[in-house]
Amino acid sequence: MKEQSVQTLDRTIDIIELLATSPQGMGVTEIGAKVNLHKSTVHRLINVLARRGYVDKDPKQGKYKIGFKFIEISSLYMNQLELKTEAFPFMRRLAEQTGQVTHLGILDGFDVVYIEKIDVVRSLRLYSQIGKRVPVYCTALGKVLLAGQNETIRKSILDSVKYEYFTGNTIVDRNILLRQLDETEKRGWAVDNEEYEHGIRCIAAPIKDFTGKVIAAVSVTGEKNIVSADKDEHIGRLTVEAALGISKRMGYII
Repeated sequence: MKEQSVQTLDRTIDIIELLATSPQGMGVTEIGAKVNLHKSTVHRLINVLARRGYVDKDPKQGKYKIGFKFIEISSLYMNQLELKTEAFPFMRRLAEQTGQVTHLGILDGFDVVYIEKIDVVRSLRLYSQIGKRVPVYCTALGKVLLAGQNETIRKSILDSVKYEYFTGNTIVDRNILLRQLDETEKRGWAVDNEEYEHGIRCIAAPIKDFTGKVIAAVSVTGEKNIVSADKDEHIGRLTVEAALGISKRMGYII
């Protein structure tokens, strides 16, 4: 069964790659001849691709072409590359100003994904890496990203999140979390007060695109005695400045 699933995936990719090199489109019979598949198999596989938006069918000619879903995915990937490139100098300066690790994160489902990280020599060596996923509800990056969503998306995420304790400070009460999100919106930055890792505090601020939509967040992370509560306002201001600088590079206009 597993081997059959892999074979089906392999055949599906063959069809995608074939259509990617056929700007005029191809019919089911022609596709089958090119990839050495029976017409019925091609029809079954291409129907799945069409349903998901990965291929489009020309109603007049009956030919299939690569769909807009690939453009959407490619755009997201390119936007991430652009975001990382534009964010890097601001993250580096923020790391130098604070002497701490800086992270760049995006929202993916119910998690935050690190897409960039900058260390400084004297900072704490955190167990974090690019590609790591962390919860939205108990991280500063997550709170900022949640606060930046519209009510529908925010409610959907909060309804679906599985709350669990990581430390004694982890917030698992939805009402308390909602109050923190409101506070985050008002002041422009969020705090993770040892909620995800013992002894670690974090401050994050939102990054916006040209439409004003929150698309990512940047953060400063360090030991609680360095990124301490009495420095929240100062580090918060520096983080907001960095986030605003990145936002402007992404086309945001105040």
